[in-house]
Parts: sequence; structure tokens; C-alpha cells
Amino acid sequence: MKTDTITKDYVKDAGVFADIFNYYIYGGRQVILPEQLTERDSTKIALPYGTDGAAVPVQRFRDVQKLYAAMTDGKMEYVLYGVENQSEIHYAMAVKNNLYDALEYAGQVEEAAKSHRKNMKKDAMHHLKKAQGHSSAEGGKKSPRAGEFLSGFWADDRLIPSVTVTIFFGPEEWDGPLSLFDMMNVSDTDVLACMDNYRVRLIAPAQMLDEEIMKFQSSLREVMFFIKYSKDRENLSRILKVNEKRFREVERRAADVIEAITNSGIKYEEGEEAVDVCQAIQEMRKESEQDGELKKAREAAGRLYEMGLDTEKIAQAVGYAVETVKGWLGLSEVLP
Repeated sequence: MKTDTITKDYVKDAGVFADIFNYYIYGGRQVILPEQLTERDSTKIALPYGTDGAAVPVQRFRDVQKLYAAMTDGKMEYVLYGVENQSEIHYAMAVKNNLYDALEYAGQVEEAAKSHRKNMKKDAMHHLKKAQGHSSAEGGKKSPRAGEFLSGFWADDRLIPSVTVTIFFGPEEWDGPLSLFDMMNVSDTDVLACMDNYRVRLIAPAQMLDEEIMKFQSSLREVMFFIKYSKDRENLSRILKVNEKRFREVERRAADVIEAITNSGIKYEEGEEAVDVCQAIQEMRKESEQDGELKKAREAAGRLYEMGLDTEKIAQAVGYAVETVKGWLGLSEVLP
């Protein structure tokens, strides 16, 4: 399974998704609940006008997007949250995410326009029937002003906010631009003052303090820790020990992400729902040590044979059976 598929499947989990935005927006406070999130179709389609006045279809795909709905001060409030997963640094992330958010707002305006056109058509039919004496139902919905009719978006319409966060599933530091201005070479402050910047909201484990990673409440904590220290054996051992209880019961999808990103050689049974990462790492290191010892024994046997020692003495020196040593030396068909 490809890395992007594995990370996307993992982030789609409502608990993990909520954890991302509780960390980024609320500093780890559990404000967004998984049950308040609804999956959204991640395909975005809008029709911006082309240079010749024609409509140009545009289609982009978000990794994961969910609608958040919560009661605040007696009324429902909505926010669209989107996550972009990156296993490699994307040097145009500011443009990519800016486009996603812009298409989201363009789509909302288009939906509002469709709704208003539908209602105006119904209202016109009502007045026609009333004039013909076929209906006594009340109509009387307001007529749009010229500007409202032109834009399709009425003065009292409101957009649903769109917030996009990028998660970098990589052990190295993100060295790509983190804003539109970072992608430009403009020094004129007057020009910059006329422009709107767009910033990348980034989660990258290598650039996070351990205290920050601890704010995650889901298995994303273990994923971020492991990726951060995947190339630092000493610190990885420290983190595994300090967080041993949680690392001994990592959910399967989180373990899949860890293995896909770090290629650590973590092994677990196909049907396991939870993975003991500590044990898996210990077994992996034990196998590695055994492989290293075997390699050293074979090399030693070869050198001793070149020195003229017989196979029995060589076997005694390296601690392996005579037939095994003969197999190493090509003197027998028996292999270890």
C-alpha cells in the first residue's frame, strides 16, 4: 500500500482528525469532538471565468475534509477543516492550500447562488399562480438588489470558514516556504502592503518540542514521536521507555503509518488490532544483532580457513557446528 494511501486512511479517522485541530487551534484542549465531525466529499469543483469570458472547469482533490458543527451561544456554528498529508516536502504548499481554500469559498458562493435562483423561481411561480387565482398561499420573499442578483450572493449570506492544516510525515525539518510571501522576491513594502499573504499551517515532528507532541491525545502522539526520533536510536529508546504504556498498544493504522514512513522493520501479525511497538523494536534489534554475529562468525571462519586451520578447529573457534562451517566455506551442501 502506498504511503499517501496509508496516511490518508489514518487521518480520516474522526478521533485523529479532531486531535489534529484540537492541537493546532486549541493547544491540545479537547474542544472538537469526533462526533461533531461529518465526512465531506474532498473533490472541489469551481468555474472561474477565463480570459475570454468562458467558464473554465477546475478540479482539485483534498486529502481529507470534514465539516464541524457545534452549538455556540444558542446557535449552530460550522467550520470546514481540511488536512493535507505530505511524506515529502512540497515547495509550493502555500499556493496549493490557498487554492483549496479559495475553491471552497467559490463553491459556497455558487451553492448560495443556486439556492437563491431556485427560490426565486419558486416565488415567481407562486405569484403567477396567485395572479391566475390558483393559489392563496403566502409568498412575499424579498427581491434581490442588483448587486445581489449579479453576484448570486446576497448581503446577509455568510461563508463557512475553511481551515487547512498540512501534516508532514517525515523525520527531516521542513525547509519549504511557509507563506506566499516566502515564495516571492519582493522587497517593496508598499507592494507587499497591497497583497494578502497566505500562510501554511504546518505540523512537522522534527520541528516540534516533545512537550508539544505530548499535547496530542490520539495515537498521533506515538506516530509523531517515532518519526521525529526514527534516525536517533538513543532518543528513540528514551521515548519508547518514557511512553512505554502507550507504545505497547499502538493501534494498527498508526503502526502502519510508522512502518510506511520510517521503514523500521516493525513486524506484526496481519490480524492484530493493537501493536506492541516496544516488543517489535526489541525483536527487530535482536534479529539485527544475531545477523551481525552470524556475519562476523562467517568472516572469521573464512580467515581461519585461509590460515590453514581444519574445519573442526574452526567450528570450535566460532561456536558453530562443523557441517555449518563447511557450508560457509563451500565444502558441503549443508547451509545454516
